[in-house]
Amino acid sequence: MSGRQKDRPWLMRTYAGHSTAEASNELYRRNLAKGQTGLSVAFDLPTQTGYDPDHILARGEVGRVGVPISHLGDMRRLFQDIPLEQMNTSMTINATAMWLLALYQVVAEEQGAEPTKLQGTTQNDIVKEYLSRGTHVFPPGPSLRLTTDMITYTVNHIPKWNPINICSYHLQEAGATPVQEIAYAMSTAVAVLDAVRDSGQVPPEKFGDVVARISFFVNAGVRFIEEMCKMRAFGRIWDRVTRERYGVTDAKQRRFRYGVQVNSLGLTEAQPENNVQRIVLEMLAVTLSKDARARAVQLPAWNEALGLPRPWDQQWSLRIQQVLAHESDLLEYEDIFAGSHVVEAKVDELVTESLAEIGRIQEMGGAMAAVESGYLKSELVSSHAARRARIEGGEERIVGVNIYETTEPNPLTADLDAAIMTVDPANEARVVAALHAWRDNRDEARATDALAALKKTAAGTGNMMEATVECARAGVTTGEWSWALRDVFGEFRAPTGVSSAPVAVTAEAGTPLALVREKVARTAADLGAGRLRLLVGKPGLDGHSNGAEQIAVRARDAGFEVVYQGIRLTPEQIVSAALAEDVHCVGLSILSGSHAELVPDVLTRLREAGAADIPVIAGGIIPPADAAALIGAGVAAVFTPKDFGITEIIGRIVDEIRKANKLDPQEVLA
Repeated sequence: MSGRQKDRPWLMRTYAGHSTAEASNELYRRNLAKGQTGLSVAFDLPTQTGYDPDHILARGEVGRVGVPISHLGDMRRLFQDIPLEQMNTSMTINATAMWLLALYQVVAEEQGAEPTKLQGTTQNDIVKEYLSRGTHVFPPGPSLRLTTDMITYTVNHIPKWNPINICSYHLQEAGATPVQEIAYAMSTAVAVLDAVRDSGQVPPEKFGDVVARISFFVNAGVRFIEEMCKMRAFGRIWDRVTRERYGVTDAKQRRFRYGVQVNSLGLTEAQPENNVQRIVLEMLAVTLSKDARARAVQLPAWNEALGLPRPWDQQWSLRIQQVLAHESDLLEYEDIFAGSHVVEAKVDELVTESLAEIGRIQEMGGAMAAVESGYLKSELVSSHAARRARIEGGEERIVGVNIYETTEPNPLTADLDAAIMTVDPANEARVVAALHAWRDNRDEARATDALAALKKTAAGTGNMMEATVECARAGVTTGEWSWALRDVFGEFRAPTGVSSAPVAVTAEAGTPLALVREKVARTAADLGAGRLRLLVGKPGLDGHSNGAEQIAVRARDAGFEVVYQGIRLTPEQIVSAALAEDVHCVGLSILSGSHAELVPDVLTRLREAGAADIPVIAGGIIPPADAAALIGAGVAAVFTPKDFGITEIIGRIVDEIRKANKLDPQEVLA
């Protein structure tokens, strides 16, 4: 062992939460006992999108991808016996971030904590919700105001809190190149900082304190060198922007502060054991370089492409971090890449190209204008389509997926039903019953008055955070807080980016897409239809629309007329659209685990409408047992992440249309 002074390790987290506040609290305390040094809270989709568990859109979603938090009582239970004054808590929450922070503050105060001592982060980056995750609620303008009010409030009342974690993580998941990741994240930061500056809520002499609390949350993919250089480029551009645009002279306040979750997009369902080495390599990209080292790291589990990880799977990911930090000599040395001409050349290239793209976005009026125009979404859909085409064409190689596909039997997945965690279907009813009991037992007059005060503030120009904290204390629910603001601000449906996406896969004679186009045309002619019509639907609250968008784009390029209305639809709305558009097939995309309830609902409604002959296909993270159940219920085909060939999927859709209409089968593509 050398005598060198070791650096302090980064914060080690696992992203966790499920079922109920009680179950999640138990999981958090177990993880902390295993050496985890911070908490990272996953909220369920109703909480993220501002619905109470008894709302129709929450059906099938409660407690699936995170913990349901409906009111102050839930937040108390979530952090019971966890001293928040000593904790560093990250909350992955965006549209409802102000509400969850208010609940957190009130619970901390009830524990006897001083708000000035609270440390942690609210993600609170609404731009990437419009582009990738889809948990936005309000239009861009009011959303930016909520963010501005939170930032100014925390700077004055919770000064150690990071009120926003500008998040390029999900941009990479949606197909962003490193240049797009940097440019879109930096453009978001500029929009937020400009809004805070122009609000007049922070005096100029304190603006450096605002900049110092801006943090970032990034993705680290498997291209190790490129990812490490990306982080160095991020830091250089941030230093330049904060110095030149905002006049921040304190180098410490200009420091690029970021946390990481390594790439989940690259995790494979095929040969999932390979995900372990992918996770390790991706972690090294954001830890090896001292000058670009993450402040906090959370790793996915090896089996996330299969379903919800178990506590043991999360422990494995935590141990990966601990071995690197405590057994290796990584933290004993200065930056080991300093002076590398290869690294410097790549960083310079990324900086130059990113600044050019930032300039283009500023010319459009900034990040919010580029969201509303659809430019950012269209660019991401196009980038993702190009990536998918490279994978299908073999240009981008993925071990176990499109090369080296032969494998020995995997003992880790021998019993797939036991290889992931499942949420008890009866959990939702218990959560709903507890919500009703909470409403019955609160001071209704105080809750009503608090909501009225919130709406009055929202309709004016005042800071909404104080009114939100009073709503938390008064027993208001998540849905009530959100609906009060919906009444004032309205809702927003983001552009899908599908119609403007260019062709990513060519259809020259003899190519797979050309063969599928021919099959589509022949089938349309056999049915006496001008074109085959495919409805791509996303029922429930799952906003991860990347897969649905890629199916829609490829189906369009194969000659389908595609009906795609975006995210967050009820089964009733999907069936109504299918009937109104007289479609030949309905494709449903769900990644949140609500497929078991929502897909059969669509089937039932089609049968009741006399349209049982319209084939329904389903895609998403669907375990084998659930896939079999869906097929048994009448679903024509189920596709999961292992089915990476989109052109082949489109061909299969045509086959199902022919089968449903009793047409002679045509040769299936190899």
